[in-house]
Amino acid sequence: MTQATGSPSPRGAAVGRGIGIGLMYGLWKPRVLGAWRVPASGPVILAVNHSHNIDGPMLMGTAPRPVHFLIKKEAFVGPLDPFLRGIGQLKVDRTTADRTAITHALGVLENGGALGIFPEGTRGEGDFASLRAGLAYFAVRSGAPIVPVAVLGSTERSGRLISALPPLRSRVDVVFGDAFEAGDGSGRRTRKALDEATVRIQARLTAHLDEARRFTGRQVRLE
Repeated sequence: MTQATGSPSPRGAAVGRGIGIGLMYGLWKPRVLGAWRVPASGPVILAVNHSHNIDGPMLMGTAPRPVHFLIKKEAFVGPLDPFLRGIGQLKVDRTTADRTAITHALGVLENGGALGIFPEGTRGEGDFASLRAGLAYFAVRSGAPIVPVAVLGSTERSGRLISALPPLRSRVDVVFGDAFEAGDGSGRRTRKALDEATVRIQARLTAHLDEARRFTGRQVRLE
């Protein structure tokens, strides 16, 4: 099937997954838990906490399927622009309702692909404390299940050689949770329905993060 101009390439995402596997397992020691919870086929949204720049690449290299990530447009600079596009990633303008990004993201799901989203919209504490409405919109509009993902350990220590990265060969835990539906079954896409879906999503993501921290022994870092 021919891809529309500018639309994300499934083949490119598969290449990106291969690169992610090589880099993440080459530089660090990922421990992947619950990957079997990701549906083997069909549309799925992977909702990931975000506290470090390696969280996206870490998921790309540890998820059991190629992932198309929604990535802020600021990352698409210089040679990274054609590279990220080439591996099937989606550029999104976070300051507006980016119709092109929305269309491409929905296209990924319509074609039975895996869409990666940072529900908080930006890097922070990675605790799912403040969710944007985008995740609820994509989940309710497409009907795709959401799989919560907790990436833990990327911010615990700074590396000696590169302080902006975790220490080389350190362990990073990637914990996949149970898939769930965001909608209430009514099919409604009103603002009220999306707000209610966001509340349900936040509760599920927060519960998964707490469970993942307990299971892995990772504690919240106190400043």
